[in-house]
Order: sequence, then C-alpha cells, then structure tokens
Amino acid sequence: MSEYKFTEPVLTVKDLVVKFNLRGQVLTAIRGISMDLYKGESLAIVGESGSGKSVFTKTFMGLLDNNGWIDSGAIEYGGYDLTAFKTERDWLKLRGKRIAMVFQDPMTSLNPLKTVGKQVQEAFTLHNKVSKEEARRRTIQLLDDVGIPEPERRYKQYPHEFSGGMRQRVVIAIAMACVPEILICDEPTTALDVTIQAQILELLKQLQARYGLTVIYITHDLGVVANVADRIAVMYAGDIIEIGRSEEVFYDPRHPYTWALLSSLPQLGVKGEDLLAIQGTPPNLFQEIRGDAFAPRNPQALKADFVARPPYFEVSPTHKARTWLLDPRAPDLAPPAHIRHLRTLRRGGIEHAT
Repeated sequence: MSEYKFTEPVLTVKDLVVKFNLRGQVLTAIRGISMDLYKGESLAIVGESGSGKSVFTKTFMGLLDNNGWIDSGAIEYGGYDLTAFKTERDWLKLRGKRIAMVFQDPMTSLNPLKTVGKQVQEAFTLHNKVSKEEARRRTIQLLDDVGIPEPERRYKQYPHEFSGGMRQRVVIAIAMACVPEILICDEPTTALDVTIQAQILELLKQLQARYGLTVIYITHDLGVVANVADRIAVMYAGDIIEIGRSEEVFYDPRHPYTWALLSSLPQLGVKGEDLLAIQGTPPNLFQEIRGDAFAPRNPQALKADFVARPPYFEVSPTHKARTWLLDPRAPDLAPPAHIRHLRTLRRGGIEHAT
C-alpha cells in the first residue's frame, strides 16, 4: 500500500462533546470525538440519519441551533480554538471566508425573491472590499467556474428558472465565492438523480484540484463517496467508530456497524435476494450509553460490548476502529458474506494490477 500523502493537519478536534436541551432534557449529540483533518484531502463522514454528522461539522462554523452548545473539548484551526468563539463577529473571521458549506437542499438555501447573481455576489462582497463592477465580474466568473452555461444571462435569473442540478451549482458558487480553505458538503447530491449526482461530484473534484481545497463530504450513502473520498470516517451515535483510507474502510472494514452499512448497499445486492437491512434503531441519546453503542443491534456482539466503551484499536497507521473484536483476547469472528466478497474483489484487483 502506497504511503498516505496527506500529513499536515489543517483542523484538529480534541475530545469534542456537544449537547442539546430538548423539552427540558439534555441530549448528548457528540460523545468525545477526536480527529485530524488533513490539508488538501477529501474526507467523507458517513452514517445513518441522526448519527451526528451534520451537528459535528456545524461546530466548525458556529452553526449549532440555539438550544445546542459545545460542552467540552477543542477545535483548533488557523491558530484559533473555535470552541472559544461566542459572537457572530468572531465567526465572521472564518465563516464563508475560510470555512464554507454547501447545503443539501438548494431550494431552501436560495432566496426565491433575489436573482441568482445577486446572491452569489453578496457572498463575495461580504468579505471583499471591491467595486460593484468587479464584484459582478467575479460573480459571472464563478458561475462559469461551476459549469453554468451563459453565465451573464443566468446572472439575472431567479432560482425557480434553474433545474435542481443548476441550483446546486449556484449554491456551490456561493460557497466558493471567497475561495475557502475548507469546503463542507452536507449531502450535496441527495435531491438529485444519479446522472446529476455524478456531475456535481465531478465538479467538486475539479474545484478541489483547481483551488487546493480540503473537502468534507457528509452522506448516509457510502456508495456515493466511493470515488471521491481519500478517507472515510464512519459515525454512529455521536462518535466516530471507524476511520481510515477509503480502500481500507471499503475493503477491510473492522467495526460491525461498518460491515452492516456496506452490506446494505444496493450495489452489493444479489438479484432475487432481499437487501440486507440493519435491524433495530439507534440508541436513545438522552440516556448514557454504556459499552459499544451498536451492541444492541449487533447479533454477534460480545459480552464486553455491553460493559465498556471500546478504545480505538489500530489496524494500520491510517486505519483504526472502536471495537472489542480487535482486542487480542477477542474471538476470531468472520465478517458477513458481503464483506468477505469485497475482500476477495480487492485481492483479485491487486493481483490483476501486478
């Protein structure tokens, strides 16, 4: 396996805990996450709805809802600890300028009463003191950069005059207005058909290469990010339970939850057989979680999984997972058939390549 090329952390998260107050009860949404984000990489954060993916990345931009707060931990970026930011003035140093986000639904992200050009231009002029003509020229260039044909004419149109895929390109142009260092893409292809999904992902890859971006993809579908992510972090119940290079997580997953996620991919289904579904429901985050949060849904759970939260076990220098199955004392349990098949495909690919 070749040496991993990303070695310089651009953002570091340490023991992050995020809580929310809901109906008089306290919910722990993020449970002590630590992670490095490397300069120039594409990191995909995957997991079921409610696993904490969006909440986790919103802390990088100060976008938590009013009833949420960072309870403890640190987020180090650009010489700042972002957990110390308390005001909008603090966040405007970074938000949109150095860290930007592409949201999943362009119709709710765009103002239907303003032209597309004005909305992109606002994002640019917020952080740049330039003339109106220079801002307009830059906006038209941005629309062209994201693949919108006839950008001068489109500049004057309204969001309802654009298709879903074109609206998403406009949202990407707004996020790219100040050429941020980190671009967070929150389910950027959810509302789009498969062909347009591929076009949007290809566009993001091109922008990353052109501008040297560090990109975070948030998704519930491992299949969507298979060809764009350098690393994959798998989240469950507010924690990263496995993280590694894409090929490591796809072809050599070690956590039972990652096994389940991969086995339920439609791409791995067998004609005539039912698609695998993950049984049960995620844990109640209002209550303290003991042991491995996935244990109640894992038919192969060990006794230790119900007693103590597993530490990270290193599979390789770039791959680790929180599961007692990696403890030297654990029994040797075989992964599901779908995962064994993936490993066979990988070995076959490596042998063919050599």
